[in-house]
Amino acid sequence: MASHEAAPQGAGLKRDAISAAGIVFLVLAAASPLIGLTGAVPSAMVVGNGLGAPLAYVAVGLVLLLFCVGYVAMSRQVTNAGALYAYVGRGLGLRTGLGAAGVAVWSYTAIQASVYGFFGVVGSATLDSWTGVHVPWWLLTLGLVALVQVFGYLHIELGARVLAVLMIVEWGTMLLLGLVILAKGGAGEGLGLSQVFSVDSLMSGAPGVALVFGFASMFGFESSAIYGEEARSPKKSVARATYLSVVLITGFFLFTSWTLIVGHGPAGAVGAAGSALESGDPAAYVFGAGDTFLGAWAPHAMSVFVITSMFAAALAFHNGIARYLFTLGRDGVLPARLSTVHHRTRAPHVASVTQTVSILVVMVPFMLAGADPVTTLFFWGSGVAVVGIVALYGLSSVATFRYFRVHPERDARVWHTLVAPLASAVAMAGALVLVLANFDTLVGGTGGLAAVLALTVPAAFVLGFGAYGAIRARLTPTAAVDLAAELS
Repeated sequence: MASHEAAPQGAGLKRDAISAAGIVFLVLAAASPLIGLTGAVPSAMVVGNGLGAPLAYVAVGLVLLLFCVGYVAMSRQVTNAGALYAYVGRGLGLRTGLGAAGVAVWSYTAIQASVYGFFGVVGSATLDSWTGVHVPWWLLTLGLVALVQVFGYLHIELGARVLAVLMIVEWGTMLLLGLVILAKGGAGEGLGLSQVFSVDSLMSGAPGVALVFGFASMFGFESSAIYGEEARSPKKSVARATYLSVVLITGFFLFTSWTLIVGHGPAGAVGAAGSALESGDPAAYVFGAGDTFLGAWAPHAMSVFVITSMFAAALAFHNGIARYLFTLGRDGVLPARLSTVHHRTRAPHVASVTQTVSILVVMVPFMLAGADPVTTLFFWGSGVAVVGIVALYGLSSVATFRYFRVHPERDARVWHTLVAPLASAVAMAGALVLVLANFDTLVGGTGGLAAVLALTVPAAFVLGFGAYGAIRARLTPTAAVDLAAELS
């Protein structure tokens, strides 16, 4: 049996294991923009604001950059694998921090279930079209769960290297497509600058819906702070990785969504996106442009990249959830065994296995019931995750504002510690209202179903918040002093 070591004194996770660049690749994998491009962008155009979709992504990116100001300021005060749990706990008290931990674990679990379900469907369809062999979606999903678990046991830097290769290939191909579209003049209707990059375009149709799809496509960047304990020079690495990730993700969606409009032609782009949605394969909007401008090989390669992107996202969320569980075990909130690390890789292997078991508990009932993984796991999971993560952004901003109000000597920069966090809290409250107002569209359900799914998020918060009384007596000093034990 492999030996393990408890890590209550911060001696657990491997120090100096990953650079800022490594964190960026882990974050880009979690954000999985290729999945957003093939699924959310066509939807944002058709049911959102049409040709204004690229600017909607820019608007979301600017709001996220505003959030990053306070988030990064907090990361310089707290280095903790629990990230949002630790930040909220430091600013608003441990009880509220535990509520945030409940929301974080549930939200990341929901989006991971979403990715797993979608992977099974896309993988099964791709294998069938290439070989004629039909494999049930759930079997491929279980195979991916096993593969992710293997990487969960390994050195974090190995996973970062694998994800780096996948991200470079995926992003490189989409960048190539965009450049070729521009070089060939697209559909011959010009660059569409006036149709795409204008306030009228941004505000046309239902811009609120487009913004919701933007938020749904771009979260995951906040996972940068999760790797602080394993980063080289975490105070600098986390800050650089956070800002760079948001800029890269925003730039990716801006460039690719715009060049695809050029490729289909401004006059026909929304119609092409609508046709793709009606066919049940929104990715056809992207793959069709690839076939036209790069050749017949492109759709096949892109379908593989979508699959590898889902593997990357599943692994990134697995790592994130495992580190939340590790931190909660270290603090005495959950069983202490969760804070053990592998003697060789120093990965939180007990938390990793626990995460795998928990995701199976979520997914197996859908498998046994023969449910459609797209209309259930994918839509429901992604919708729940958007509500939870946006709410956490807002709560974290409030926590940051309060923390620096109480401790102004820690950072004298008013913009970073007071103005930006307060503005971010207001912006996230508005974003949450938009998400909830369009929640039916996100989850593909109406009425009672949508309400039940949305209510799972506050339920997770109440569960964590209420657990404080039950576990208070066995909290470790790390948690009992309001997460004041600095780990770096």
